[in-house]
Amino acid sequence: MARWVLHVDLDQFIAAVELLRRPELRDRPVVVGGDGDPTKRGVVATASYPAREFGVHSGLPLRTAARRCPDAVFLPVDRPAYEAASAEVMAVLREFDAVVEVLGWDEAFLGVTTADPEALAHRIRRRVRAVTDLDCSVGIGQNKVQAKLATGFGKPAGVFRLTDQNWFAVLGDKPTSALWGIGARTAKRLAEAGITTVCELAAADPARLAERFGPATGPWLVRVARGQDSTPVLATPARARSRSRETTYQRDLDDWELIRQEVGQLARRVAVDVRAEHLPAVRVVVKVRYAPFTTRTHGQALTAPSAEASVIEQAALAALDRFTEHRPVRLLGVRADFARAA
Repeated sequence: MARWVLHVDLDQFIAAVELLRRPELRDRPVVVGGDGDPTKRGVVATASYPAREFGVHSGLPLRTAARRCPDAVFLPVDRPAYEAASAEVMAVLREFDAVVEVLGWDEAFLGVTTADPEALAHRIRRRVRAVTDLDCSVGIGQNKVQAKLATGFGKPAGVFRLTDQNWFAVLGDKPTSALWGIGARTAKRLAEAGITTVCELAAADPARLAERFGPATGPWLVRVARGQDSTPVLATPARARSRSRETTYQRDLDDWELIRQEVGQLARRVAVDVRAEHLPAVRVVVKVRYAPFTTRTHGQALTAPSAEASVIEQAALAALDRFTEHRPVRLLGVRADFARAA
């Protein structure tokens, strides 16, 4: 028997939870976001598969989603319901002889030893469905990177194996942005260096990329393009990386003294969340979304780790002072980052 990593990812999770409560909407395009009113400002939390066919996706403004899919049913976000459904799914995964590492509400890695990973993956998928009425897809790999990317090829409600043997056959000609952890900005920088595909990145000189992206990131980019990952699957409880609060305003704020007051209030709310985690913050980041939809962030490191409301608020206001453009604002956010685990 061999060691495998499975990545279990719940399909259209938030929308699926809502559809369990409203089965009459199963074949309708459903969009979840904000308070469910698409005439107000807010963004899409998730969209059902029928809604995605109209170009509706997470992070899209609700008003844009309504224009793209005018027949969609809009529902408000119900965080407690999603947390309860997620806990039920994770309990099912822990029934199996596996190390379970929870990544979030809707996904987890499983470290398993088996001679037939496909058979186990299908058992997991059927069990999750039987207990929770939710569908999931399962990616199989020799490591986390392979399993995570395999899941996308198994969706919806399927199983896919991605290993050293078929890595380049499946991914070689795809753009570098197809890789886990490489976003549009990094892909653009790679393209500027003449690297546009996974194969090209895998063949790149790690030392050359280290000069361009840094001594840690450069070689990592080459390793991920080769499907290499030595990170173990750990059963330790998921540790929060940060806590944040944000508010979308129905009317733009153009009074920066009022904006300062709002940031202070958000920072105090974040401080309550930080204390509940029993983890001190080490950095505070302020997000400003200008009208109509340009987002900027600035951060402020703390002189010492702290969970004190006054310290977090002071850092948030210091970060806000770094914004030089005092244009009308439609959204404000404050995030407190925790120290990374060693």
